[in-house]
Amino acid sequence: MPVNHLVWLKFAADVPAERVEAHLTALQDLRSQVPGVLDLNLGTNFTQRANGFTHGLVVTLRDKAALVDYAVHPRHVEVARALREDAEILALDYEFQPVGSSQPISES
Repeated sequence: MPVNHLVWLKFAADVPAERVEAHLTALQDLRSQVPGVLDLNLGTNFTQRANGFTHGLVVTLRDKAALVDYAVHPRHVEVARALREDAEILALDYEFQPVGSSQPISES
């Protein structure tokens, strides 16, 4: 069953815009650098509902095993380490049933 890996980012106010852009580019590049990634999208928050979090990332992975591999992949580790220097990070992972699938979602 596919997995969505959701990440909220809150960049520190003193991080220059060019550095934020470099982080965002590095995140976008993970799509082609880490096996098991089916989709990746990233955007800037445009509401006041996120308690100051500035950006969101959604990575869709093949399954839970792909998430485990993603988490320890050297390029992901490098990108995440650099991000932690400049941003607060929250993450949430969940399995989902693709639209049109008749299989019920089960708790694992």
